[in-house]
Amino acid sequence: MTATTLPSPAGAAPAVIRPQRSHAVGDALAITWRNLLAYVRLPELLVFSTIQPIMFVLLFRYVFGNSIALSDPTIDYVDYLMPGIIVQTAVFGAAGTGIGLAEDMAKGLIERFRSLPMARSAVLAGRTIADSVRNVFVMLLITVVGFAVGFRIHGGVPAYALALLLVLLFAFALSWVVATIGLGAPNGEAAQAAIFPMLFPLTFASSAFVDTSYMPGWLQAFANNQPVTVTVDVARDLVLGHPVGWGIVASVAWSLGIVALFGPLAVRRYRRVA
Repeated sequence: MTATTLPSPAGAAPAVIRPQRSHAVGDALAITWRNLLAYVRLPELLVFSTIQPIMFVLLFRYVFGNSIALSDPTIDYVDYLMPGIIVQTAVFGAAGTGIGLAEDMAKGLIERFRSLPMARSAVLAGRTIADSVRNVFVMLLITVVGFAVGFRIHGGVPAYALALLLVLLFAFALSWVVATIGLGAPNGEAAQAAIFPMLFPLTFASSAFVDTSYMPGWLQAFANNQPVTVTVDVARDLVLGHPVGWGIVASVAWSLGIVALFGPLAVRRYRRVA
C-alpha cells in the first residue's frame, strides 16, 4: 500500500494521509498474517503454548482425577474435565495478546506501524485475530490428547464444534481485556505479571476443573456468576449432550459485552500510547 502525501513547507516532512476506513479490514489482515508468520519462523512459541495444556490434561486426568468428586456420579471425570481444559487453554492463550503488544511497544515496533498509512485499530485487531487462529490449532491438539486419555464426545460433532466456537468467541473477548492491560505495561514481563493475577482466579475459581457445589458458599457466589464458568458449563453441556437452555445466550452475551466494553478502551489506550 502506498501513502498519499500533501505538499508541505520547505524543509518539513510531507504530511501522510491515512487510508479510509474501507482499508481497515485489509490492514488488520496484513497484521494478522505478520503475527502468524512469527509462529512459522519461531515454532518454539507454538510449542510452548501447547505444552502447558497437555500437562494440565495429564495432571488432572491421572493425578487429581480420582480425588475430585462430582455431583453427578454418572459423568466420567475426563469428560467433565476436557471442556474446562479447553476453556482454560483459551483463557491463558489470550494473555499472549497483551504480552505481545507490550513487547512490540518496548521494541518500538508500534512506532513503525504508526508511521505507516494504516488504520490504527488494525494493530489490535490483527493481534487478536492471529491469537484466535492459534487457539484453533491448540484446541484441536488438546482434543486429540483428550481422546488419547479417554475423552469422548457424547453430544455429537456439530455440538462440539459449537462449543469450540463459543470458547473461541470468549477467548477473543478476553484478548481485548489483556490488550488494554498490555498497552499500559512497559514490557512483556510487566504485562505478564499484571495479566495472570487476573486470569488465575477466573480460571481456577470456576467450574473448569471441579464441581462448584463443593466450594464454600461465598466462593460459589462468585464461581457460578462469572464468565469462565458460564462458558465452561455450556461447552460441557454440549459435549455431554445435556440441554443447554439459555447457556449459549449467556455465554455470547458475556463475550459481546466484554468486547463492547474493552474494545474501545484498548483502541483509546493504543491511540494515546502510539
